[in-house]
Amino acid sequence: MTIQENLTALKKKLPAGCTLVAVSKTQPVEKILQAYASGHRVFGENRAQELTAKYEALPKDILWHMIGHLQTNKVKYIAPFVSLIQSVDSPKLLEEINRQGLRAGRIIPCLLQVHIASEETKFGFSTGEAADLIASGIWQNLKNIEVKGLMGMATFTGDSQQVRKEFRNLRELFERLKSQTLPAPVRMQELSMGMSNDYQIALEEGSTMIRVGTAIFGVRQPGNN
Repeated sequence: MTIQENLTALKKKLPAGCTLVAVSKTQPVEKILQAYASGHRVFGENRAQELTAKYEALPKDILWHMIGHLQTNKVKYIAPFVSLIQSVDSPKLLEEINRQGLRAGRIIPCLLQVHIASEETKFGFSTGEAADLIASGIWQNLKNIEVKGLMGMATFTGDSQQVRKEFRNLRELFERLKSQTLPAPVRMQELSMGMSNDYQIALEEGSTMIRVGTAIFGVRQPGNN
């Protein structure tokens, strides 16, 4: 199937209001343009330098999402244009995004990344840390960010029940926070969970945003940067 056919098939499976982020990391500009030509506009990248290079090379109506681990010293490269930073995993990173948002003269939308997987290699706040952060006084000094929800990655495993449990835990945190009175820059609108191997479970568990690469572009070629 072509990239356009893959996108069309995927979008038919999505409930109303669910956003498909086409994960274009390591994909060449030509493939991204094929997806763009089909009408798709939301793309996700893992690395700030690659994201910046693609932003400069591609049409400016693309909505770029940063979905990979973001170092504080790389925020300045993407702050002027990034549509959503999904991978905020520390108060220090929040503060740097706010600082760079002020410099760029814009409010930068973010998601808090919550660690829900059994793998220790993944980044993110624990559920308790995320709740404590939102309840803290940090927000009064963060005028140039907007937290729009949560993001999480399930364990990479064939055990669908474990994956479902992890997604359900994140959704329960999302719903619990949504029911509370939240600080001014924090809203619970988006729940980003689900990738090529588990997005169907994520959708069943209430995801509003899925991040899919392989199911759109095919298997990435090693060294294809």
